[in-house]
Amino acid sequence: MRLLVLGGTEFVGRAVVEAALGRGWEVTVFHRGRHPAPDGVRSLHGDRTAPDGLAALAADRGAGWDAVVDTWSAAPRAVQEAARLLRGRAGRYAYVSSRSVYVWPWPRGGTEDAPLVEGAADAGATNYAADKRGGELAAVDAFGAADSLLVRAGLILGPYENVGRLPWWLTRIARGGPVLAPGPRDLPLQYVDVRDLAAWLLGALERGLSGPYDLVSPPGHTTMGELLQACLRVTGADAELRWTDPEPILQAGIEPWTQLPVWVPPGSEMYDAVHGADVSRAVATGLVCRPVDETVADTWRWLTALDGSAPRRPDRTAEGLDPEVEAAVLARTGGAPGTTP
Repeated sequence: MRLLVLGGTEFVGRAVVEAALGRGWEVTVFHRGRHPAPDGVRSLHGDRTAPDGLAALAADRGAGWDAVVDTWSAAPRAVQEAARLLRGRAGRYAYVSSRSVYVWPWPRGGTEDAPLVEGAADAGATNYAADKRGGELAAVDAFGAADSLLVRAGLILGPYENVGRLPWWLTRIARGGPVLAPGPRDLPLQYVDVRDLAAWLLGALERGLSGPYDLVSPPGHTTMGELLQACLRVTGADAELRWTDPEPILQAGIEPWTQLPVWVPPGSEMYDAVHGADVSRAVATGLVCRPVDETVADTWRWLTALDGSAPRRPDRTAEGLDPEVEAAVLARTGGAPGTTP
């Protein structure tokens, strides 16, 4: 297979490239050159936000690809321009979208048939949900429903993460001492390892799948307790998880999901949305999710090999809790070492 990845040097794009190379595919990456491309690929450089930013791709007239993977998250018109340029030069177009394209609140047990937000293929950047929906429309408009694949990802974790969710937990626990662990400890979580997403996506391209697929693990793939215990094990830190009820955490003004990454209080609208999706369609078409211990260990191995801190996307809010806020909450509540609240 000949694969073109638009991006391919960070997180999801990089995982797709590495998975494709592992299958023996011929891979071309089109990127801005801000990060080194993985070894073994052919590189084209260009900035999709700049005038004539696709020039290198347009000039590469001798090339053709069996499939394209696009992870763009900003103005949909960038997807539209690339997809139109590649129409007739590539067989299929896979766009890595997001479950954010569904109208809020996302229903618990929701599937790919849930109502969608408004979006426009030729729009400039507005908000994340509308931008991703516009990107979907651009892909389908250029390649048609039969030759476009829409990967609506949920929470993505794993090596090369540039959002800061799992890296924040790992570095916080590695720092040691009492750790505010948001309960309940047995709270079921739903996420997908970036490498499992990449493996499913490439398999879907091989099989000629089309249309939308929600891509995240089945509900309850792991729990908050299992995730943080895995962080504790791999770091070998002298840290103590202090399990704390949701109520005092929320009363302290701490924001779920961002200040305490991954965690959302049970029974809330947001919990049902992000940790309660029905992904039977993806599972039926080959999605396999590795154990949480493997995701955590490999992410820690990647982090410890870096010089300095983990990379961060400039368009995302910084994740994590201020140490003084954490200490104040622990001082008021005490938490429960090693127990379920």
